[in-house]
Amino acid sequence: MTSTLPQSPTAVWKSRLLNWSLTVASVCGCLFLLPVRVPGMELLGVTPNWLLIWVVAWSVKRSAFQGAVAGLVLGLLQDAMTADFPTHTLGLVIVGVLTGQLQKQRFIQEDIVSVALIVFGMAVIAETAMAVQISLHRLFQPDSLFPALSEIWLYHQRISLSSAILSSVWAPALYYPLNRWWQAHGLPDAG
Repeated sequence: MTSTLPQSPTAVWKSRLLNWSLTVASVCGCLFLLPVRVPGMELLGVTPNWLLIWVVAWSVKRSAFQGAVAGLVLGLLQDAMTADFPTHTLGLVIVGVLTGQLQKQRFIQEDIVSVALIVFGMAVIAETAMAVQISLHRLFQPDSLFPALSEIWLYHQRISLSSAILSSVWAPALYYPLNRWWQAHGLPDAG
């Protein structure tokens, strides 16, 4: 029988600061990995969507609202690194909400294989959100620089499948350590 000793307010504050520091550091690591092209980590010119993997890892044990907020923040950060159109924010918010809903509905188990499958599906959804934005822009501005609709959707198939495959393969590399940390040291949002 183990008993837990009450922690001092300073120890609680330090623990929370450490949890949030690791969480922010993992987001920064994902941001730095986005533009990196490592041999063997690229398929048809596409690399893993590290921010999508992070949003899934965060949202799998949290509410849909918390997932949406994570998707919003990481989407805005990714848009700041790239271009603001088409926005990555829409796809990442959808991913956060859907992943949070999956957990709420108890459709998933919390293991690495389930997370990899979720990442696969969510990568396709996020890439589809990008393709829809580009298609709508092309429809309402025919003189835009984007290609024809048929080319957009043909390109979308290649991008979404490549992104889904790579992101799901690399998902455990990010999910496992973050999940272990949050389990051992308390979730950053826990009270």
